[in-house]
Amino acid sequence: MTAPRRAPGGFPVVGIIGGGQLARMCAPAAVNLDITLSVLCESADSAARFVVPSAPVGDYTDVDTVLAFARDCDVITFDHEHVPQNVLHALVEAGVAVHPSPEALVYAQDKLAMRKRLTGMGVPCPAWAGVRTAEELTAFAATHGWPVVLKTPTGGYDGKGVLLVSSVDDAADWLAHGEPLLAEEAVPFVRELAVLVARSPSGQAAAWPVVHTVQTGGICTEVLAPAPQLRPDLAARATEAALRIAGELGVTGVMAMETFELPDGGFVVNELAMRPHNSGHWTMDGAVTGQFEQHLRAVLDLPLGSPRPLEQWTVMTNVLGGRDEDLYPTYRHLMARDPGLKIHLYGKAVRPGRKIGHVNLTGTDLADLRERGRHAADYLEGTVRE
Repeated sequence: MTAPRRAPGGFPVVGIIGGGQLARMCAPAAVNLDITLSVLCESADSAARFVVPSAPVGDYTDVDTVLAFARDCDVITFDHEHVPQNVLHALVEAGVAVHPSPEALVYAQDKLAMRKRLTGMGVPCPAWAGVRTAEELTAFAATHGWPVVLKTPTGGYDGKGVLLVSSVDDAADWLAHGEPLLAEEAVPFVRELAVLVARSPSGQAAAWPVVHTVQTGGICTEVLAPAPQLRPDLAARATEAALRIAGELGVTGVMAMETFELPDGGFVVNELAMRPHNSGHWTMDGAVTGQFEQHLRAVLDLPLGSPRPLEQWTVMTNVLGGRDEDLYPTYRHLMARDPGLKIHLYGKAVRPGRKIGHVNLTGTDLADLRERGRHAADYLEGTVRE
């Protein structure tokens, strides 16, 4: 692999494993920090390859490939959580700085391990159990009721790897594999919230305001920052929980804690992600320090920036692929129609339902921001034409 070119002045190289949109969106922040990025991409058309000069293609599951990539980097971090543990430990054994560490990352890779650890910490979680058989699932439902949420412990995202079942028959195909599954009670919740925090190796931490994530078909379609009408005590308790999790698990970098707000004013933790996260894309235009800059600061153990919001409200609306593959004319139209709109596209080929970008809007009128964001996303998806 060709070594990345270092910026003059002794500035470091950050290696990112995974060439998706999260690695791509680290590029502007790296430029502003005078940091060189090097990204190990999955394919020649990975999103990051269009904006990062040092972007070799390689297999992130192959130890030799990853070690060769890391040789010219000062620190390694991740665009996704799917790098195998044996590869992560090989990096550590070779003396590479890895953030987050394998010991922390396992709790984002394995939902059963995460549930066990958080429960042991006293963090509120849905009732859960590991199940392999119809009998074990039946026993769980006998205590906690149907329907039951089944999850694959590894590999799920954006609603994939999640199944709501009302009987053992509904789960037959999943149970037939004989692999362990995570069974959870179907929590009656008010809305979904997310807490985004960052933590550095020296232990400094920062937290952005709690946000409301609007889900459609298992995919986050909108983020409202901060979460409207959120009780201050709930915001404080959720933020404290996220900071405590990051500290006790030894997380370094950005971590997202997805939660369910309960009718009684409490919350339970749904998922953890140890990387920049969709629920934090609003920070790119709505906070003093965006999540991508903060992640780079954190993994390099630089002083963290302020997470303070710049406006009363920021709305992030996700853009999914639709009918139109030629987005540039659409992009131009939206810029002219709404000069306050911030459009972030990911350099990904358009496929129906695929997440290809997002738009951000900031201001004081939440309803207006939501309407403008929805219009822009629909226009990019090709469902409206005015």
